[in-house]
Amino acid sequence: MGKRDWGRIRKLPSGRWQARYPGPDGRLRPADKTFDTKADAAAWLADKQSEINRDEWIDPDAGKIKLAEFGSRWIAERRLEETTRERYEIAFRVHVVPYLGDVELAKLKEGRVRTWRKTLEDEGVGKASTAKAYRVLRAILNTAVDDRLIRRNPCRIPKAGDDGSAERDAPTLDEVFALADAVPPRYRALVLLGAFTSLRFGELAALTVTSVDLVEGEVHVRKSQAELRGGRRLVKGPKSKAGVRIVAIPKAILDDVRAHVEQFSEPGADGRVFVGPLGGKLSRHNFRKVWVKALAESKIGKTDVHFHDLRHTGNNLAARAGATTRELMARMGHSSVRAALIYQHASREADRKIADSMSKAVRKARKAAKPKGHARGTPGDLAG
Repeated sequence: MGKRDWGRIRKLPSGRWQARYPGPDGRLRPADKTFDTKADAAAWLADKQSEINRDEWIDPDAGKIKLAEFGSRWIAERRLEETTRERYEIAFRVHVVPYLGDVELAKLKEGRVRTWRKTLEDEGVGKASTAKAYRVLRAILNTAVDDRLIRRNPCRIPKAGDDGSAERDAPTLDEVFALADAVPPRYRALVLLGAFTSLRFGELAALTVTSVDLVEGEVHVRKSQAELRGGRRLVKGPKSKAGVRIVAIPKAILDDVRAHVEQFSEPGADGRVFVGPLGGKLSRHNFRKVWVKALAESKIGKTDVHFHDLRHTGNNLAARAGATTRELMARMGHSSVRAALIYQHASREADRKIADSMSKAVRKARKAAKPKGHARGTPGDLAG
């Protein structure tokens, strides 16, 4: 055994060389591999000493905690909205723990993560659920890196956290009114406001009578209703400050909203605007039955329209009306420009189609009016 100024090197009976070093905790620790030569072992020790001097040393025993234990603790200790915590817990318990729960953090490498994700896909787990599970796992392991339990996050698959959801078609104006006519009268204003104020179902369910200004024609969004497992409903504040907003109600539907408040809303300033037939709070699950029936009875020829798709109709209309990015963000309750830009892009595409149609009409008219002998392609011809 040879002694050094820092660390130790010895030759093993196999002929290979072992390196050991004093960790910051005072324990003499062996390298995680053996070496062909003494010089290789010495070089490894020099790197390890430099690592400790830079305060980048990772305790090799720290990463022996199993993913199931660390992830469950991460979800329990993290400051999350109750609904967000529930989504994280379900994604982790259903799609991560059965496959990776018994793996120690230090042994969870990139290849294992790739195999896990491919297994989810092969078993028919949807893209959105797979992406959500990947995002949860990546966030958990980011904290493991911060806590110096592992050196590097093995979740390194490009775009694996993108759910890749296909862009959904927004209902047309005729389809919106067909659905509003098909639902029971107490839900007509719910459908119209969902389409023309772009409020989410949870925001509509949380509206109180004082939230709807029938004089100015405005909806004041301050709260949102979330639904948890077991059917429990929770009224809470929005996810961001942008969620608290005032949205103008188009005058074309103001009479419908006024009639609804007078006939169906709970009495009193704090009464809920929308309630069920027996006076209970709106429930996504119960309303879903009403919605599916309305889809069939409206004869719009579509069975895969979601209530949330109404919001896309309103956003598209606002974009085509010339709303700026900031105006769209304010109306939608978004703090990010990403979603607003999507609708503005759609609006520009629609405007381009209009311009193209105009060009065709102009070219047709010019061609009909062109005198004989007029050369094609001269400055007098519009290219459109």
